[in-house]
Amino acid sequence: MPPNDKQRPDPDALLAQVQAQEKKASRGKLRIYFGASAGVGKTYAMLAAARKLQADGQALLVGVVETHGRADTLALAEGLPLLARKAIAHRGKTLSEFDLDEALLRRPPLILMDELAHSNAPGSRHPKRWQDVEELLEAGIDVFTTVNVQHLESLNDVVGGITGVRVAETLPDTVFDRADEVVLVDIPADELLKRLKLGKVYQPQQAERASQNFFRKGNLIALRELALRRTADRVQDDVQAYRVEKSINPIWKTGAALLACVGPRPGSEHVVRSTARLASQLNAEWHAVYIETPQLQHLPAAQRERILKTLKLAQDLGARTAVLSGNDIAAAIVDYARANNISKLILGRAHRSWPWRAAPARRIAQLAPDADLIQIGLAGGRAAPAPRGAEPDGADTERRPARHWRYALAAGASLLTAAASLPLLAYLDLANIAMLFLLTVVLVAVRLGRGPAALASLVGVAAFDFGFVPPRFSFAVGDIQYLVTFGVMLAVGLITGHLTADLRFQARVASHREARARALYEFARDLSGVLQTEQIVEITRNYIQRAFQARATLLVPDDAGHLHLAQPGADAAGGAPEIDAGIAQWAFDHAEAAGSGTDTLPASNVFYLPLIAPMRTRGLLALLPENRRWLLVPEQRQHLDTFAALAAIALERVHYIDVAQGALVQMESERLRNSLLAALSHDLRTPLTSLVGLAESLAMSKPPLSAPQLDMARSLQGETLRMSALVANLLDMARIESGQVRLNLQWQALEEVVGSALRASRPQLLAHTVRTRLAAGLPLVRFDAVLIERVLCNLLENAAKYTPAGSTITAAAELSGQYLQVTVYDNGPGLPPGREEAVFEKFTRGERESAKPGVGLGLAICRAIVEAHGGKIRAGQSPQHGAAIVFTLPLGTPPAMPELDDIEAPLNGQAI
Repeated sequence: MPPNDKQRPDPDALLAQVQAQEKKASRGKLRIYFGASAGVGKTYAMLAAARKLQADGQALLVGVVETHGRADTLALAEGLPLLARKAIAHRGKTLSEFDLDEALLRRPPLILMDELAHSNAPGSRHPKRWQDVEELLEAGIDVFTTVNVQHLESLNDVVGGITGVRVAETLPDTVFDRADEVVLVDIPADELLKRLKLGKVYQPQQAERASQNFFRKGNLIALRELALRRTADRVQDDVQAYRVEKSINPIWKTGAALLACVGPRPGSEHVVRSTARLASQLNAEWHAVYIETPQLQHLPAAQRERILKTLKLAQDLGARTAVLSGNDIAAAIVDYARANNISKLILGRAHRSWPWRAAPARRIAQLAPDADLIQIGLAGGRAAPAPRGAEPDGADTERRPARHWRYALAAGASLLTAAASLPLLAYLDLANIAMLFLLTVVLVAVRLGRGPAALASLVGVAAFDFGFVPPRFSFAVGDIQYLVTFGVMLAVGLITGHLTADLRFQARVASHREARARALYEFARDLSGVLQTEQIVEITRNYIQRAFQARATLLVPDDAGHLHLAQPGADAAGGAPEIDAGIAQWAFDHAEAAGSGTDTLPASNVFYLPLIAPMRTRGLLALLPENRRWLLVPEQRQHLDTFAALAAIALERVHYIDVAQGALVQMESERLRNSLLAALSHDLRTPLTSLVGLAESLAMSKPPLSAPQLDMARSLQGETLRMSALVANLLDMARIESGQVRLNLQWQALEEVVGSALRASRPQLLAHTVRTRLAAGLPLVRFDAVLIERVLCNLLENAAKYTPAGSTITAAAELSGQYLQVTVYDNGPGLPPGREEAVFEKFTRGERESAKPGVGLGLAICRAIVEAHGGKIRAGQSPQHGAAIVFTLPLGTPPAMPELDDIEAPLNGQAI
């Protein structure tokens, strides 16, 4: 049957592909025009494609296009709809940047965004342009963009080493890899230098400097090679995805991936190192596989450990390693190569095979005539001695020296069958007795393996000839037809024993896999219901000790990130391994395995594995295995990594359960506190109002009070007013958080509200100089005038409270994109460092210990009011090095004002 008919598409891969397609359905498409350097024509190619789409009726919008004064590019950009840039003020300068909000509001089907790696000006929503593009894609907008090879993060240092120029603006490779299309724009280095001299890349002065530095011919050739290779890698992933989607089995020689075939003989290290050097020369990825057959299952421990160390060497050199099970080594290698579309297979030089056995290279060539086979010469020019018990061909199989008791049992089983069958000779035909011998061969194969089954078949034929075939008790044959019987009986016995041993091997492999899957299922099931860290530690330790025959313990970090035993008493009682705190902390901090079987302090007997969860590293697993060799087995290590991932996720889930419970308690406490404050504030307002009135009446009483009495009355009046204001703040805060405050939104002029706030705060501002800097022509803004006035009053009073007498307080307002930005700043001592965000928390004051009045609710009320209007508020440093509080209000679109003629028109026809 052809290989195409034998393979079916991987259901898991197809399911993952369907899920990815569903996720992409609502996401915009990203096309990247990719080149080696500036001037190769990326922007020109992007604009040309946009013009063609526009001619076909495609609606589009130019978000950002950097022409750099190039006449051809300018001419191509003319006529395309252009999005106006957003002005951003920074350090006294006005910078223009891409207006993301306007683009999302207009939602064009396609938008052009030049220079994807560009860094946005401070104050933009995202620090990088590629993050703006991600938001556009999430909104379902297609994007065309451009990237130079030096802007890829993984190649940044390589390009810096070649050109001597380290590019500061980079973007993650994942953005490039996730692009739906990559269009390579490429021209030869000589052509690019010619364009540079003609002024088609930079202006003449810039071109002269560029030709002497970055734009040297050697640099351009190296950058071009990098761009071509990176594009090829990107296309290779697309090819593999297409092969999976279309279930294509034949190898396509589109990539340069290599497959090193690791065998059991000494010298496999030479194959691995040679493949690593070849992969480095080709700049290609490579794989290393080892096929474990039933014969190789019986290798001595030392030889198996050498094979596993060879695989570990391959992994350290950058290979993807795998240990596969199968009866036919060549078929398993070919299947792996087809599944990963690897066209170049690397094998060691095979030893001379027996005439009736095909060499491994010949067998692979028969199964995969479309693959390239490369044989690596023997190290030092000499053939390594074959291990004892190895197969003649040397590259496929290797047997462990026979255990004599197994062969003795096999021979004894055939002799016992012969002895038991002698009394039955009078009742059974010779053919039936031959069946008994074959049954014995099958039983021996099931219990003892292939070699003992072959011996049992030989001894059975000899015993059948000696004891049952005339003349009996002699090896002479009276009828030549019995020779055919002996031959068929021996062949059937050998074939049956071979097939039975293979089935036994496959059943054992399946049993081990089923046991691992069952252990993972039970582990995940038990972890799913735990709610405490101690339970996770106990379950994890028990399962790992049972599954890996290793003593284990878990360490969890404290708030400072220092590890400690989760259950000190239980670990000591359970015989936990001795932990080296330094190695454990290093493995946790670096999120890398350390200790036994690794490259970091391998002399340690303990294996340290960090528990890495999606959000952060949640702990450390320490194991002391009974047999250190199993740490080198890839399947065992993957199995352990899965256990560790499940434990890490469980620890993270318990952590967030604690966080959620704490948040719930805090919310409930906050609700009760707000209810209490609201009740107290409401009950206190009436007596406080009475006290204010009594204090005023006392100060104005007739006959007039004496000077000391009048001072006391005024002091009483001031303190009563202050207490009334505090109670009002408490009541307002409780109302805002309970949602009882409803905004009375009207189109207002900010200048009027600033003026009323200054008048209301005049008593607090008497000792200060107050200035206003309101930009001319501010538009109407829709807000609640009473609440915004309250915000401004709080900010002005706060500035007066924390600045010395004579300080200058400024209220400023200006447009900032789609927002109106209002700032109240001073030239006082400023905010304490690191408390810019904390000052907006409830009951938080600018000075921790202060005689200044207040309970720390003013800025909290301001934040609640501003955010209710859809704006934001923040604290920072003023231009005079004092404190500055900035809040924004969305502009919106004011209603159109009717023209004067439209108002007077209805009156013209009326009689007066």
